[in-house]
Amino acid sequence: MSSQDRLNKAYKEAKRVSFTNQDKFILFSDCHRGDSSFADDFANNRNIYFHALQHYFKEGYSYIELGDGDELWENIFFKTIFEANKNVFKLLQKYHFSKRLHMIYGNHDMVYRNPNFVQKKLSTYFDAREGKNVPLFPNIEYNEAIILENSDTQQELFLTHGHQADFMNYVGWKINRFMVRVLWKPLQVWGIKDPTSPAKNYVELIKVERRIKKWIADNGNKITITGHTHRPRFPKPEENALHYFNDGSCVHPRSITGIEIVNGTIALIKWHIDTKEDGTLQIVREILEGPRKLEDYK
Repeated sequence: MSSQDRLNKAYKEAKRVSFTNQDKFILFSDCHRGDSSFADDFANNRNIYFHALQHYFKEGYSYIELGDGDELWENIFFKTIFEANKNVFKLLQKYHFSKRLHMIYGNHDMVYRNPNFVQKKLSTYFDAREGKNVPLFPNIEYNEAIILENSDTQQELFLTHGHQADFMNYVGWKINRFMVRVLWKPLQVWGIKDPTSPAKNYVELIKVERRIKKWIADNGNKITITGHTHRPRFPKPEENALHYFNDGSCVHPRSITGIEIVNGTIALIKWHIDTKEDGTLQIVREILEGPRKLEDYK
């Protein structure tokens, strides 16, 4: 099966979610939530991510995670990740209970494509204070792709992780997972990058983007939003470019990037730590691109 066939399959089997121009979404991907060890890329940005999610929850946004939320290549057990990021998961639980949480799996959390695994690992957690299992994400679903359908304009937005365009991270993901656990995680502590990741291998990144763009060109230039490469992308409609968006990642040095869909518009944003004039630190939101009307992308 080619990358185009894999993307076609993801599109045909995608979960469809209806929305209107009054709805608000925040899209993040590639959080790679880990165990707070020296190899945990998410640890440096955890407070930024948590603050941003708190803001979006209070403002009534729905949260869509475009894959690789949990780092299940470097870490064998979800419990380890949960204990290191309990405040984050408790906040995600609020989204879930308010029916504002939509999850997509990527290559680093590919095990979530198995509903039985998700049910067993994510439905409950052990609360030491109560001495029993209590609900975490009961009945949560992970999807390979989601199609947002605008009921006001009938426009479709295709959301997926993007590893369908990457053979070894889709078909051969178990081999790459083994290599990461045995070889690259220990070396990462010493600053050696993992060449299996398109986020750290520019040649592979370009190949992945080219395959995704080919699919978009062959399918009516449909708005397509992915993660995987960690490289933010935001096309300008007047340039008549392919409508390929990428929300970046939550493991950039000292910042996280994402995509906001608000009141019929789309924008690429960044959250980062900045310094006030008095020397104290603050977490701020910055608009990198947009906002542009979704209807401009015809």
